[in-house]
Amino acid sequence: MDWKGFAKDIVSTIIIVGAIIGVGIAITGTWPFMVAVQSCSMEPHIHKGDVVILFGLSRVGGVVTWIDGSKSGYKMFGDYGDVIVYHPNGDNSKTPIIHRVIAYVHKGDPIPVLIRKNGRTILAYSDVRAESDGYITQGDANPIPDQLAPDWNIKPVKKEWIVGVAKFRIPYVGWVRLLI
Repeated sequence: MDWKGFAKDIVSTIIIVGAIIGVGIAITGTWPFMVAVQSCSMEPHIHKGDVVILFGLSRVGGVVTWIDGSKSGYKMFGDYGDVIVYHPNGDNSKTPIIHRVIAYVHKGDPIPVLIRKNGRTILAYSDVRAESDGYITQGDANPIPDQLAPDWNIKPVKKEWIVGVAKFRIPYVGWVRLLI
């Protein structure tokens, strides 16, 4: 076996992968800058197995909520507002969640809910009050926001919990990651 040639191949592969990661971070301002979608909660706009490209908050200038997007006409992935990836309750050991941002609330505000019926989306407000300031998020296929899901116990999302804002989708490529 040619150990010298093998070592060169390993070193060159590490350098190429490092360069790709370095350029990706430099452009997007976040790590990871690509994630594979693991559930169907964002259908019909983002599908399980898609790869989503993220940009850091510093690169996009902040988060546009569904409420603000509906007023300005700003849409991302087929509906108003931004889609973010965040660590639930800031816990980096848990699987990040990718969902649409509905609103920014302050402690004590009612939690908003997007109700989808017959191709229309209606903004309503629940009787539940936000326990802290932060963003309220909801999957496009989900009937209630993350912060109202009884088994999740997710608080309103703080800026520092956000990994990035989704800007591009590459269909099917994420299945490789999901199958490994």
